[in-house]
Amino acid sequence: MTDASDGPLAGVKVLDLSRILAGPTCTQLLGDLGATVLKVENPATQGDDTRQWGPPYVKNGAEDTDLSGYFMSANRNKLSLAIDIATPEGQAQVRRLAGLADILLENFKPGGLAKYGLDYASLSAVNPRLVYASISGYGQTGPNASKPGYDLMAQGYGGIMSLTGEPEGQPMKVGVGVADVMCGMYACVGILAALRHAEATGQGQQVDVALVDSQIAWLINEGVNTRLSGEAPKRRGNGHPNIVPYDVYATADGHVIVAVGNDSQFKRFCDVLHLSELPLDPRFATNPARLIHRDALADHLVPAIAARSSAQMIEGLEAARVPVGPVQTLPEVFATDQARARGMTLDMRAGDTVLPLIGNPLKLSATPVTYRHPPPRFGANTPLLDRDDPFDLT
Repeated sequence: MTDASDGPLAGVKVLDLSRILAGPTCTQLLGDLGATVLKVENPATQGDDTRQWGPPYVKNGAEDTDLSGYFMSANRNKLSLAIDIATPEGQAQVRRLAGLADILLENFKPGGLAKYGLDYASLSAVNPRLVYASISGYGQTGPNASKPGYDLMAQGYGGIMSLTGEPEGQPMKVGVGVADVMCGMYACVGILAALRHAEATGQGQQVDVALVDSQIAWLINEGVNTRLSGEAPKRRGNGHPNIVPYDVYATADGHVIVAVGNDSQFKRFCDVLHLSELPLDPRFATNPARLIHRDALADHLVPAIAARSSAQMIEGLEAARVPVGPVQTLPEVFATDQARARGMTLDMRAGDTVLPLIGNPLKLSATPVTYRHPPPRFGANTPLLDRDDPFDLT
C-alpha cells in the first residue's frame, strides 16, 4: 500500500459507511483526489450489496470473486474493513475511526444510525470538526424522509422519466443510475465546502443530500421551463425542447447526432444536404419558427439524411462546421483513440489480475488524480484496525 502523497486531498481521512452507488461514487472521487478512504462493510451480508450484482465478475481461476463490474465501478482507491455495526464492538470501532476522520459518509435511512450511537449528534461530540455527510432518498427532513430511496424511484419521483422516451411510449429511465451518480457528485461538492469550513474554523457540520433533491436540481432547463410556463413538457424522444434540428437521425447504415445551435449553422447544414431552399422558407428561417414547425421540417430532413451514410454525414457536416457525431456502442467508445488519450480506459492490477475500469474525468495540472488501490476484496484490509491510526498507511 502506498501513501497518497501527491493528490490535492492528501492527508484527508474518509470513513465510508455507504453502499451501492451514490455514496461510493462520492468517496471514490475523494479517493481519486488523494484522500485515504476506509470502507466499512457488513460481515452479515459479505459486504456492499453490489458485490453480488453481476455478472460479470472478476474470476479467481474458474470461480467468480466478489469483484463484480458494478462494485468495481465505484470502489477503487478504498480499503475494505469488515465491521458489524450492530455489535457493541463494531460500534466502538466506528466511533474510534470517526474520532480520527475528517469526513464520514453514510447512506442509511434517516435516523437509522442513532440506535447504534453513530448518528451526527453522537459522533460530532466525539469529533467536533467531523464533516458528516448523509445521503438518503428524500433527505433528513420533509414528509417523505422515512421512505427508502433507489435510483429508479428518484428518476420517477423527480420527473426525469416523464421527459425521457418516445412521445407515444412509456416513461423511460436513463440507461444507468444517473440519479445516484449525480447525488454522489453533489455530495462531494458539499463535503469539500464543509471541509474547507472545518479546516478554517475547527467546526464540522452535517451535509444532507437527497437522491430526489439532486434529481430535481438537474432537471435544469426543462425544470425552469415548467416553473415558468406552468406546463408539463412533452416527451420528444431524442429531440430538444428549445432547439431544432437537435436530434438523432437514421442514416443509410446507422444513426448520427445533429445539433444545430443557431441559424447560420442551419444554413450550412441545409447546404450539405442540398436543401438550400429551406432557410429561405419563413417556417424554417429562425429557431423559434423551426420549433413551431418541427414536424414539417422533419419531413424534409429525415429522407435526405437517410439517403446518406453515417460517414458521409459526419464528414460533410464537420467540414461545414456543423456539430455532428456518431451514436456509438460502449465497446466502440472504449476502443476510440480519444478515450485512450484522455485516460478514460483504466487498467489496474490486483496481483496477477488486470481490472478493466473507467478513468476519472478530472484533469488537474498540478495535482492530478491518482490510482493507488484497486477495488478491494471484502474485508481485505481489516487488519488495519489493529493500528493506532488505521488511516495511516505508511
